[in-house]
Amino acid sequence: MSLDTLLEFTVASIVITLIPGPSVLLVTSQALTKGRLAAQMCILGDVIGTIVLIIISFMGLGAILATSAILFQLVKWTGVLYLAYLGYRQIMDSRHLLPMEFASDADLTSSWKSFWIGSITAVFNPKAIVFYMAFLAQFIEPTNNTVLQLGILILISVSVIFILLSLYALIAMKARKHFTSKLFRKRIGYTGGGLMITGSIWMAATR
Repeated sequence: MSLDTLLEFTVASIVITLIPGPSVLLVTSQALTKGRLAAQMCILGDVIGTIVLIIISFMGLGAILATSAILFQLVKWTGVLYLAYLGYRQIMDSRHLLPMEFASDADLTSSWKSFWIGSITAVFNPKAIVFYMAFLAQFIEPTNNTVLQLGILILISVSVIFILLSLYALIAMKARKHFTSKLFRKRIGYTGGGLMITGSIWMAATR
């Protein structure tokens, strides 16, 4: 695998990750409503989910989803409904805020929920499975060690995802910490829930 190939893959990964999709909207929502630790755990979950996606893509599930409309739709709508439900719950919870509920970060136990939200949302995105199978294959040289090349591409991909999602979370956190009024925190909750519902609509609207 040449240096030019690695650079091309890195640039492509950056461009793809910068485009706001379900993962970006989810991480931003977690940062706005639950704080830094929850956002970091959500990002970690997304990274783990991405690794799982890449592996199962190369195991052939991507090809199955690409050819089976029923299976594709089943996986797709599981992810869509799950993300929409999370957004709905966020909005409902925001209607019953306690004083200063968002003043500090969520604890570690609560943040593990954010980890699972991030990982499940990533895994139940069938378009990503098909995408990774088609996208990564373009950078694999069949004459070289496939496992080693795949490992390198996974490392680059998850590194880009971690860094860029962290930047999105940081921006959301800076906007969040300057406002502590109950009304604004309620609006943050609505915004976070709306972002998750928007992410689910994004998943539903694109094949």
